[in-house]
Amino acid sequence: MNMPAKLVSLVALGTVIIPCLLYFVGAIGIDAVKWAALVGTIVWFIATPMWMSRELPKDATEVEI
Repeated sequence: MNMPAKLVSLVALGTVIIPCLLYFVGAIGIDAVKWAALVGTIVWFIATPMWMSRELPKDATEVEI
């Protein structure tokens, strides 16, 4: 599950960056950029923690913060 989550995360990041560049060169309108950035951000925040999470040490449940 690690590799598909990385791929989805990368595609979502591209969905945020590429429309911004297209708007900069005048290829698309601002409304399309806003929707693409919103969708890309939501998908990125869902997909990225799936592969970036780390295993906690065994004694982490005994430590109070």
